[in-house]
Amino acid sequence: MEPRHVLCLAPAAALEPLGADLVQAGWRLHVVPDAGVARRVLREQSCHVGLVMSPCLAEADCQALADFLASTLASMEWVGLFPAGSLQHPACRDLVVSHLFDHHTLPVASDRLAYTLGHAWGHAMLRQPVAAPAAADGQTLVGCSPAMASLRSRIQRVAKVDAPVLVTGESGSGKELTAQAIHQQSVRADQPFVAVNCGAIQPTLIQSELFGHVKGAFTGADRDKRGLIEAARGGTIFLDEIGDMSLELQIILLRFLQEKTVTRVGSTQSVSVDVRVIAATNVDLEAAVRARGFREDLYYRLNVLPLQVPPLRERLEDVPLLAYHFFDQFSREKHPRLRGFSRRALSALQAHAWPGNVRELMNRVRRAMVLAEGRLIQPSDLGLQEPRMKAAATEVLDEARIEAERSAIRISLQHSGRNITEAARQLGVSRMTLYRLMAKHGISH
Repeated sequence: MEPRHVLCLAPAAALEPLGADLVQAGWRLHVVPDAGVARRVLREQSCHVGLVMSPCLAEADCQALADFLASTLASMEWVGLFPAGSLQHPACRDLVVSHLFDHHTLPVASDRLAYTLGHAWGHAMLRQPVAAPAAADGQTLVGCSPAMASLRSRIQRVAKVDAPVLVTGESGSGKELTAQAIHQQSVRADQPFVAVNCGAIQPTLIQSELFGHVKGAFTGADRDKRGLIEAARGGTIFLDEIGDMSLELQIILLRFLQEKTVTRVGSTQSVSVDVRVIAATNVDLEAAVRARGFREDLYYRLNVLPLQVPPLRERLEDVPLLAYHFFDQFSREKHPRLRGFSRRALSALQAHAWPGNVRELMNRVRRAMVLAEGRLIQPSDLGLQEPRMKAAATEVLDEARIEAERSAIRISLQHSGRNITEAARQLGVSRMTLYRLMAKHGISH
């Protein structure tokens, strides 16, 4: 059984003798004097349950405590201990209603408190998503599907060598995160990681942005400026949307890959740069090569180590993990009463096709956290329809259940010789219940 840790935001002396009894009952207490220390503890130790003891007599104190509780993970449950008189204050009552799983007024028996904490801990565990395997790179590669396991394995192998990598995948699928994971697992991890969106930079400026320029190279160039490739010296340069590069710039990039030198715009001197190149695209570069929109020699220079990032629709089992990941990530933006996702919402999430991939999921979850009015996010909050196949399956199940009930009544009546008392005994119901069921199914005596 997982050790049950509880974060106790309370003066240490005030917890005695309750604290000793809780330890005796198997709880591991982490007693902290204030919210600042509590945050440090939560960064180092996972606590599914928190215990807060406060007089909460001043509105400012209640608001400060409410702000802290709202900042903790949504999956964490809090139990409050208050002097009886403090609950007469509106701010304290709002705190209890909005942020606490349960509360007790002091004094409280240790066995009652232990029971409440156990209930809160069990409730918190029910809302815990299945943990994704921790990525060795420290990045948030959320998911435990076979597709993600395969991607992690390939990242580990690719990271060990220093050759160029071409990451392909649909928009929003996580290509930059994959590049960051490669960098963090490589020998260059302590050097810069510089990301460049080639599709977002004006074509007239991209050469200057990548390779830099010297003073006077063009209007507005009032000083020397190193480019992004030089800024990544010793580390990794990530070229996203590489397929949007002009043919002219492709020639310059090819020269850099061959010679490992850059020449700033307006200069005649080459600068040697040691940097690893990871490129990414959401277009078919092979088709672009055939259409003469992308240089074949550059394609083969970049495609030394190919990596394909799977779209979200091919790893739908990861959707709940990702949804709760984003729920925790944006927990500061949600209403304090919002606790998570309804079962219908999770079903709707897994039934969606996700044309926008992980980025679309993140945006839908974040929007729902702001707009949801209940304690649980519903499909409508996510802008999704509840799966029709679920409704159809429910209708089929209901029909089967009704037919089974009707058949059982008829068989019991037949075996009992139409004796209502005996048929009711066989079915395990009262005579009056059997009469109502017969009327419901149109079965005559």
